[in-house]
Amino acid sequence: HTAMLLGAAKYLAETRNFAGTVAVIFQPAEEDEPSGGRRVVEEGLLDDIDAAICLHVDPYTPSGKVAVGPGPYTLACDTFDVLVTGSAAHAAKPYEGIDALTVACSMVSELQKIVSRETDPYDPLVISVTAINGGNAYNVTAGKVAFKGTIRSGNDATRERAWRRLREMLEGIAASHGASVKIDIRRGEPGVVNDAGMAALIMAGARASIGADNALNMPGWSIADDFGYYSEKRPSVYFRLGIRNEGVGSVYPLHHSRFRVDETALKNGVLTLVSAATMYLAGQEDP
Repeated sequence: HTAMLLGAAKYLAETRNFAGTVAVIFQPAEEDEPSGGRRVVEEGLLDDIDAAICLHVDPYTPSGKVAVGPGPYTLACDTFDVLVTGSAAHAAKPYEGIDALTVACSMVSELQKIVSRETDPYDPLVISVTAINGGNAYNVTAGKVAFKGTIRSGNDATRERAWRRLREMLEGIAASHGASVKIDIRRGEPGVVNDAGMAALIMAGARASIGADNALNMPGWSIADDFGYYSEKRPSVYFRLGIRNEGVGSVYPLHHSRFRVDETALKNGVLTLVSAATMYLAGQEDP
């Protein structure tokens, strides 16, 4: 991402074939909380900006093709930490305690019913438990178990319902086993919403610079991105650059240990950024 933005900035700085100003933001901490995107907005970097464009590589789309669409484009992202407290006992006499590990495992399994049995499949919601830790001996049942995960949602109503049902479900399971539970849910970045005009601009820029065959009108995906903070403040667009190329092994999903980028695709990302930015500025020129 940095390489493509640097390439676009280099070209624009050398040619100066546009009116107005292009600001380039090499934003850090996209994966952290508090996120870099929130700080960009809070510290006023968008105050003099009329519109924003974001580009992200996409390992699911054929290499070199640009994908974009109007409307909601990524999901909101929240995180949660759960601590289950029971009572440790000898593993040969588990009835003398409250096995926090068994309770936690029940919780992890039951949480998926919020998605599979309580949510319309056309209403995006993902709940993933990503880590669990508890116990340290072969012959002692766990007295405490911690687990954590993420909630991804497509709208505010679903987001609030997921929070509420997670609490209700985990508290109910804990009570049914005689255990206690502490739940900490933290609100993360909002979903990205693509402005329809800006999405059309990316399509036009891609067609003009890399060809109509490489410009795809595609729906969003279930990942989250703190560019959502930008899209709350300014007309914005988040688009994807396909990097999937089996010939070079660029086939693994985001965050996979073997993830790699087909670098031959990066040129198309640069060209689309430059084309869309200059087209936007041309439309903003005074008569």
